[in-house]
Amino acid sequence: MDPLSEMLALLKPRSYITAGFDAGGSWALLLDDLAGRIKCYAVLKGECWLSMEEVGGPLRLKAGDCFVLPTGCRALIASDLKAEPKLASQTLDPNRSGEVISYNGGGDVFLVGSRFEVSGRHAEVMLQTLPPLIRVEASNDRTKLRLYIELMMDGLRDARPGAFQVAQNLSHMMLAQALRLFLESSPDGVGWFAALADPRLSQAIKAIHSDPSYAWTLEELARKAGMSRTSFAQYFRERVGETPISYLARWRMMSAGAKLKQGKETIAEISISLGYSSEQAFNTAFKRIMGQSPRRYARDQHEL
Repeated sequence: MDPLSEMLALLKPRSYITAGFDAGGSWALLLDDLAGRIKCYAVLKGECWLSMEEVGGPLRLKAGDCFVLPTGCRALIASDLKAEPKLASQTLDPNRSGEVISYNGGGDVFLVGSRFEVSGRHAEVMLQTLPPLIRVEASNDRTKLRLYIELMMDGLRDARPGAFQVAQNLSHMMLAQALRLFLESSPDGVGWFAALADPRLSQAIKAIHSDPSYAWTLEELARKAGMSRTSFAQYFRERVGETPISYLARWRMMSAGAKLKQGKETIAEISISLGYSSEQAFNTAFKRIMGQSPRRYARDQHEL
């Protein structure tokens, strides 16, 4: 399984709300309900602004653009940046999934998208590795993404039998395709996505993901990247924000968290499967990275 697919498998995003948003006139909404959630939207008609403190100045979105908000940071979407913003949590009805919500008369801007719920400490740690905004601009060669979006729109508008389930499935496909296209754009910046888009670093990351139990050394990972040991270590830290060995340890704990949540393996079995010589060594590493012991983590997950 490739690293992007593994990330989505670990997060297990559950589409909680899939809806259309048809707005008109002057409006501004503050998306304040993003904690523990991923939002993925596409602009189908008109233009609007997207503003986030974490990404600098406001961005103009046009028909065909898609954006993903994965880290829980607040965002403002608006037709007019001078309009008094209203809280989305108090303005939009969360129980109208599968419908088109008309706002301020509608007619000028139409968006479609989903809100995905993720839960667990492993999801929280994983989301922290993503940029606050993932934007995919409209382009003629992005046929699949446009197809998913158009099918979602048609289903929501026509309200045919089974439309809700179809929209749910399409929303997952839209999220995966948006993330894939973003990776192909070779994003700048620091973080897991930036490194995965890097031709050299991606080889080292794929090696770690393909065999996390292996006792990878800096030299071996540098060889996978086709770089010298020193250059690789420095470049990896600059692009990912941590050392290769720290990344290896964190990915092992992400995998361990998913296994603990499933509850099919004992802690001892998980520690061995991830290359730890003793359960104590695994427990120490897990608590340092995940913030609690494996036993406590497993108990908390089962109580969710």
